[in-house]
Amino acid sequence: MRAVEITAFGAPEVLRLGERPQPVAGAGEVLIRVSASGINRPDVVQRKGHYAPPPGASDLPGLEVAGVVQGGDAEAMASAGLRVGDRVCALMAGGGYAEWCVAPVEQCLPVPQGLSDIEAASLPETFFTVWSNVFDRGRLQPGETLLVQGGSSGIGVTAIQLGRAFGATVIVTAGSDEKCAACLALGAHHAINYNTQDFAAEARRLTDGKGVDVVLDMVAGSYVAREVECLAEDGRLVIIAVQGGLQSEFNAGLVLRRRLTITGSTLRPRSVAFKGAIAQALREHVWPLLASGAVRPVIHSTFAAADAAQAHALMESNRHTGKIVLTW
Repeated sequence: MRAVEITAFGAPEVLRLGERPQPVAGAGEVLIRVSASGINRPDVVQRKGHYAPPPGASDLPGLEVAGVVQGGDAEAMASAGLRVGDRVCALMAGGGYAEWCVAPVEQCLPVPQGLSDIEAASLPETFFTVWSNVFDRGRLQPGETLLVQGGSSGIGVTAIQLGRAFGATVIVTAGSDEKCAACLALGAHHAINYNTQDFAAEARRLTDGKGVDVVLDMVAGSYVAREVECLAEDGRLVIIAVQGGLQSEFNAGLVLRRRLTITGSTLRPRSVAFKGAIAQALREHVWPLLASGAVRPVIHSTFAAADAAQAHALMESNRHTGKIVLTW
């Protein structure tokens, strides 16, 4: 099969289309003929040599795909209601940049009614991540306020729509007025240009001084101190990436006085059972919203698999709003 390989750690040009043996589905797995592969920031970090796959996972990049089930563990498939020929999207720990991949049955979801494979391939990584961190760890409730850092990213456009769909007021940050406008068009109630405004001060102003209830943070570093400042009493800060650096200093007194929670997670190394539970929650609560059009995928660009280097260059430029997808 054709597959996009990381030939050495470095710039986007190290991604090359090569040949690999077709994978074989093991116990609890399905074999998928891939139509489209979603691109995510962790793929970029892996390409640079800073995010190794978990033990046992493919060394190929790619955490999400959409395609057609071609076979697999018959008993596991039957118990999940999957059959050969079904269109699915799937989350995996690696191996998604390929014409064929294997994925745990529990991490597969049907392609929502009315969606293309390209749209479906953009869903798993961001929807699993947002559900797990905003709703499970962050415990976002209707009527609360959610602050999303990087609202125009794949994670951001998902968090905007799900936050609003479940009754929260959504504030986002983005790096330009154009991106702020795109976030507002997707349903954000307020958008802050972090290059021209102090997001912490704006968040407090927009909440009449109360502060926000949940922050979804992909930056960390120096942002943490300001996020602590703009959290409401009993607020929750959830860190899911450290693009701004590993080290943070913040006012611990505010954490005590306001009873704040600072937490975080990374999804890739978690167990199949853990991810399967998220998949079930998504199927129950979110997939109907996708089928109805109340929530929709946001695709910025598609690239042929042979042009994966160009796709990574676009992601690193931060010029996109929404998801970037490879096609096979």
